[in-house]
Amino acid sequence: MSATEIRERYIKFFERNGHTHQSSSDIVPKNDSTLLFTNAGMVPFKQYFLNPSTAPFKTVTTVQKCVRAGGKHNDLDQVGYTPRHHTFFEMLGNFSFGAYGKREIIHMAWRFIIEELKMPKENLRVTVHESDDEAYAVWKDEVGVDPKRIVRLGDEDNFWSMGAGEGPCGVSSEIFWDTKNPKYSEDDEERWLEFWNLVFMQNYRDASGGLRKLDVPCIDTGMGLERVASILQGKKNNFDTDEFQTIIR
Repeated sequence: MSATEIRERYIKFFERNGHTHQSSSDIVPKNDSTLLFTNAGMVPFKQYFLNPSTAPFKTVTTVQKCVRAGGKHNDLDQVGYTPRHHTFFEMLGNFSFGAYGKREIIHMAWRFIIEELKMPKENLRVTVHESDDEAYAVWKDEVGVDPKRIVRLGDEDNFWSMGAGEGPCGVSSEIFWDTKNPKYSEDDEERWLEFWNLVFMQNYRDASGGLRKLDVPCIDTGMGLERVASILQGKKNNFDTDEFQTIIR
C-alpha cells in the first residue's frame, strides 16, 4: 500500500465516521510563541482543547506536516541512528473536542488497523497508562486484545504533553507493531515499532506543574505515516518506503 493510499484511506475512514477533513497547517505555527515548528498534529487545535465550545467542528481529521528539531519533542539525536526517526514527517491525526471519548477512539482505531490496513492481530500489542483501568478494560473486554498483549506503563511512556510548560495533556494508549527482528527478544522494546498514539486529553498542567481536570475531555491521536508505510510495504527502514525512495532515486 503506497503512502498516498494510506493517506487517502485514513482521511476517508474518519470522514465516514463523522470527521471534517482539514488540510495541514503551516510548519511554522501562527500565533503560537511557544513553538518554533509545528511538531504534532494537535498544535493547530490547542485552543479548542481548552475551549471546546469555540471549535468550528467537534471532530476533525488531518494529515499534518511536522518538524521535530528542538524542544521536548526533538528527534535530531535519533535521525540517522535508527530506522524510524526523522526531523520532518507526516502525522495522520483525528481529534474530538468533546464529541467522543477514549472508548470510541479505541474502537475506531482498531477497526481502521484491522479492516482498512489489514494488519494481523497477532503482530500487534498496546500500552496503557498504569492508572488507566478504563482504557485497559476497553482493550481487553470490548476489543478482545489478549491481556498478555496489553502493557501498563508510567508517565514517561504513556502520559503526553506539549512540553515541560503549561498546557493540555493526558494519559495515552499506544499501538505497536512486532517487527520480528531476530536481533531482539519479544521482551526487548527495540523489537516493537510504535506507530499510533491515542492521547486522552483530560488534564491541564499549569505553570507551577500542577494538574487539573479539563471541563470537557478531548481526544488527540497521531499516527506516523512513514512508520505505517514501512509496516505495510514490508520494509525494515522508513527510508526504504516508496516516497523516500522516489526522492533518493
